[in-house]
Amino acid sequence: MGHNLKGALLALLAFALYATHDVVIKYLGESYNSFQIIFFSGLLGFPIITFMLMSDRTDGNLIPRHPWWSLLRSLTAVSTGAAGFYAFTVLPLAQTYAILFAMPLLITVLAIPMLGEKVGFRRGIAVVVGLIGVLIVLRPGSAELSWGHLAALSAALTGSLTSVIVRKIGAEERSAVLMLYPMVATFILTGAAMPFVYVPMPLEHLALTGVIAFLGFIA
Repeated sequence: MGHNLKGALLALLAFALYATHDVVIKYLGESYNSFQIIFFSGLLGFPIITFMLMSDRTDGNLIPRHPWWSLLRSLTAVSTGAAGFYAFTVLPLAQTYAILFAMPLLITVLAIPMLGEKVGFRRGIAVVVGLIGVLIVLRPGSAELSWGHLAALSAALTGSLTSVIVRKIGAEERSAVLMLYPMVATFILTGAAMPFVYVPMPLEHLALTGVIAFLGFIA
């Protein structure tokens, strides 16, 4: 199997997993606050990260080599999850995806000041056309923008920033560090909201939050 075909098939598989992940979020969002969904999916994700740490033979500890970038990435990751989960629960999936597709464009823009990358004329035109496409989807002035639209836009921006930070420090940080700190931050911040939003969950719904955690890791 050629490398291009293998890469295309893996990309299709990843998108299928992400789509399933988002459908489960949409389903649970009809009954629960997005913070509660994030909290329990993060909680059930800790066993997965534990097995990952046990299998990691890399020398070193869990102290980040770039603490400030790691802190910023943790905060942007929490913001992306909160905003994205909320958008998926209140907007049609197709509309949410249309807005989130701005992420590759925003990554291209952010990579210029943060990574020192150069964007040629053709890529620059492609980014502008893509952002215009997002505006067409939002149809400002012809349709009322909701908090869901703003949440999706926020998730696209903070998700792009998260990705660029990973590119900036990923070669020097352990993968366990990159995954563990955002997870701990998510657990603490969403856990603080539990007394205000918690609704009892049946076992099958709790299991679905585990599905979200699992699919989020393998995708």
